[in-house]
Amino acid sequence: MTSEPSEHAGPAALRARVREVVAAHPGSHREFADRIGLDASKLSKSLSGVRRFTPVELTRIAELGQVTVNWLINGQDDAETVAAAPRRAARPPERTGGDRYQQILDAAWELIAERGYHSVRVADIAEVCGVSAAAIHYHFPGRDDLLTEALRHSVRQAFDRQVAELHSIDDAHRRLLRLVELQLPGSPELRREWSIWLQVWNESALRPELRGLHGDSYTRWHDTIARTIRQGQRQGVFTDGDAEELAVRLTALIDGLGIGVLTGRPERSVPRMRRVLHDFIRRDIVGERAPDPVPRPPADHGW
Repeated sequence: MTSEPSEHAGPAALRARVREVVAAHPGSHREFADRIGLDASKLSKSLSGVRRFTPVELTRIAELGQVTVNWLINGQDDAETVAAAPRRAARPPERTGGDRYQQILDAAWELIAERGYHSVRVADIAEVCGVSAAAIHYHFPGRDDLLTEALRHSVRQAFDRQVAELHSIDDAHRRLLRLVELQLPGSPELRREWSIWLQVWNESALRPELRGLHGDSYTRWHDTIARTIRQGQRQGVFTDGDAEELAVRLTALIDGLGIGVLTGRPERSVPRMRRVLHDFIRRDIVGERAPDPVPRPPADHGW
């Protein structure tokens, strides 16, 4: 979560760093634009300041350039400017096999999310990438390396989205609602990210050696929520309370509701998940008294 803007932040600095990423790309300006799903003329207008980059465009630029959105926006990657995910390069990297690594990681991430960790073979990833199994083992010596990097990949994607979406939102209440929205498993991409998390939770419960990365990543997510709540308390839009405890309750609620949606529990849906989370924020964090609920007849599938 962003805090005070760094001296390297600002629209002009952002455009300069995007130009650096574009210049480091081995293809042409047009090819770069095509790969991020943007018309070349719009890319030129954004680089000149005529139009702004959208959050989605910033996320795609960071992914293609192998940098973070936080670096693009703030010129640095640290806990003061974002609840830091495992870092990628803080500048456009030298092209020494990075594209191949990213291709393999993307394929592994997709396959693990869709089929399950134990159902994906190295041969499957090699087939998707059009490389040999030896090439996979070069970048990922063991199967656990694939799962570990798949989790890192999901964490980076989530934090890149957060920085891109939230860097211009100063109101903590709006930030918190947007953070909730970014966690709802309503799109195929978000459902795949949730799938990775579910599998990491399962493996970590059975294998203590995998708990370190999971715990570190989850702590960053918790800290993002707690930092936002404390910011809202300073702004006077949230009631006084233990921000850490509220973050524990909110993240637990997100986890439980998300699992219900992904596993197809009756009456569990993204709209209902959103409604329950908004009700919790309004009642427990903002401190607004909710109207008395309209009585509902008993149902076979209650919460």
